[in-house]
Amino acid sequence: MDLIQTIWYKVLINWRKLPLLDRWILAELLPPLYFAVAAFTVVSLSVGVMFDLVRKIVESGLPAQIAIQVLLLRLPSFLVISFPMAVLMATLLAYSRLSANSELKALRSIGVSTKRMIAPAIALALLMTGITFIFNDSIVPLANRNAEFILKSSLGKAIATEEGEDIIYSRKGEITDLQTDQKLKGVTHLFYAHNFTNNQMNKVTVVDFSRLGYTQLLLAERAFWNENEGKWEFLEGRILTLSPDGGSTTAKFERYLYPLDTGPKKIAQLPKDSNDMTVAEAIRAATLYSEVGNVKEARRMKVRIQEKFTLPMACVVFGLIGSSLGAKPNTRTSRSQGFGLSVLLILIYYVLSFTFSSLGVKGTLLPFVAAWSPVIISMLGGGVLLKQASN
Repeated sequence: MDLIQTIWYKVLINWRKLPLLDRWILAELLPPLYFAVAAFTVVSLSVGVMFDLVRKIVESGLPAQIAIQVLLLRLPSFLVISFPMAVLMATLLAYSRLSANSELKALRSIGVSTKRMIAPAIALALLMTGITFIFNDSIVPLANRNAEFILKSSLGKAIATEEGEDIIYSRKGEITDLQTDQKLKGVTHLFYAHNFTNNQMNKVTVVDFSRLGYTQLLLAERAFWNENEGKWEFLEGRILTLSPDGGSTTAKFERYLYPLDTGPKKIAQLPKDSNDMTVAEAIRAATLYSEVGNVKEARRMKVRIQEKFTLPMACVVFGLIGSSLGAKPNTRTSRSQGFGLSVLLILIYYVLSFTFSSLGVKGTLLPFVAAWSPVIISMLGGGVLLKQASN
């Protein structure tokens, strides 16, 4: 209790140190910010999770207390989405109301510039950027994983030791021409496992293209990495070899050691969804994909790494756009109009982000350029709006 009182006392002291103008505008911004966070979170949570959980309660017998627990664990991921949108709506509503009441006009009459007026909004947007980044990098990945684990365990679809499903791994290297002993570059192995539990792959398929003209197909019920041998150990399977002349051979085995690196195991231990990764995990994933020659996945992961930073930056983008629009002289926007305009601007921004992200994953643009272009373009647009509001 004493700690809370101490923190609250320090907050009040720092608050009183702020200039009166900043405190006044921040006091106008905070109520619509709270309202917008609640509104956007409830809407997105209802559409994204709540209806699905209700269906699982009715159709699959999911206990209500488990559904509530999953809902609370999924809440941070929707708060992260709501924060930038809430900043836009809050700044738009607050400054529109001040403009409609001629309060901004009064400030201009005593020499206060528009840039100075929107400075508290930008400061609040920067604070929300930091909060969004912390949520997105530290809280959301852990909460989402726990929610998925609890949900699947409650429905009997997973066991506590499950680490991954549908493991796909491709390896690039040298393909040997047995007749000329030449070395060619290309895909040498394709690896697939149905799932990875207890450090063991289940229902494994490996296609070996490392010898030019030959295709070797290995099927096994289970496989695990043998540390002592430095190889994969496959159990209860068979090998089919197709030769260049059209012939084939088949052999069954109970135990078979296969010389393949630990790439499949590392891939299996990665979160399936990049949204469930921290920045550090995403960097490790990108490095791993690059090492194994999976260029497309490495490129996609590099784009997602940059988006870990651009998503929080949307708070600053929306803060600049919302305050600049609202600060225009004779602007009057009701709460419903503000909500509608916010949704439209948000839609435009995220369509732009999705388009550039796809170009980055495809390789048309560099990952950095693809992720940051929407932010830069929107900031330039916000600068134009600010200039118009200053005239």
